[in-house]
Amino acid sequence: MSTAQTALNGICPYFTMFPLDFPLNILKRRAQAGDVVLDPFCGRGTTNFAARLVGLRSLGVDSSPVAAAVTASKLATTTVDDILAEARTILTEREARHIPTSEFWQWAFHPTVLDALCRFREAFLEDCTTDARIALRGIVLGALHGPKQKTFPSYFSNQCPRTYAPKPAYATRFWQRRGLVPEPIDVLAVIERRAKRYYGTSSDITGVVRLADSREAEALQPETPETRFDWVITSPPYYGMRTYIPDQWLRNWFVGGPDAVEYTNRAQIVHSSPEDFAADLRQVWRNAESVCAEDAKMVIRFGGITDRRADPLDLIKSSLSDSGWRITTIREAGTATEGKRQADAFLRTKSKPMVEYDVWATRQ
Repeated sequence: MSTAQTALNGICPYFTMFPLDFPLNILKRRAQAGDVVLDPFCGRGTTNFAARLVGLRSLGVDSSPVAAAVTASKLATTTVDDILAEARTILTEREARHIPTSEFWQWAFHPTVLDALCRFREAFLEDCTTDARIALRGIVLGALHGPKQKTFPSYFSNQCPRTYAPKPAYATRFWQRRGLVPEPIDVLAVIERRAKRYYGTSSDITGVVRLADSREAEALQPETPETRFDWVITSPPYYGMRTYIPDQWLRNWFVGGPDAVEYTNRAQIVHSSPEDFAADLRQVWRNAESVCAEDAKMVIRFGGITDRRADPLDLIKSSLSDSGWRITTIREAGTATEGKRQADAFLRTKSKPMVEYDVWATRQ
């Protein structure tokens, strides 16, 4: 695949990222024309995007509004002109009704930029059903916060990480001590550059994303009763990784959440014990089995966090016991590149990578 074809996968940084090559290589080599793909923990939509690249329909499900919005942007079929027209319309025809006023927001964004972001936010909360708006929302999410660039601005915020949102008290002290003030950013210019990068090419083959809890049976139901899934390709949260919403609180605000950090595990897999964690995963695997074809295959990439006393391979095996799935192959997937591991997005001191595994299973 060319860089132009795969660029859209990078529309928004997200901390639970497995490489595009993982689902793409599986589907390119093994899938048949007409197969339908399911990812019950879709995160930033890598599996769904891979399915689109090879011409397959898919369903992605995630309980995070940020994940669902990012995935939707990778399934949109639109043009650069339509995205820019939508952005100009929102900025010229709307006024922001509510702009956060706490000290963090004053240091995080220039007033004109924050005003524009609030106009976009309110417009999308009213209606984000067209492909142009879905794509535009994904672009803004990806540019919401990140580092200052040496050439032209790529992000809307003061100096920030791009993968996770900084906590307000720490970030405010950081900016104040270093004299870093938010700069006025040409919002439309950033959007235009990103639109041209990500939406220069698109495929009519697309998929569906659903904001839902995969532990609930209805969350994984296909769009039509006659549809059965042929592939489940996914990477569930690693045991101990439970701060998805707090660590994405700025993007979560943009898609409708509060304008302060909300510490919640609502609609998340439980991490109270390895046994409870495996039981929750087992329910998801059972739900997936009930909507899959008889010869469906499931591939799970799974790893662990070094500060959790739980063997990831034992955990995933336990979750698949009495799930309707039979393990056929377990392969070591190596260790993810430092700084790109799921766990490292949650740690200020980078951890030593643990071995990750690809677990293949078929319906029993």
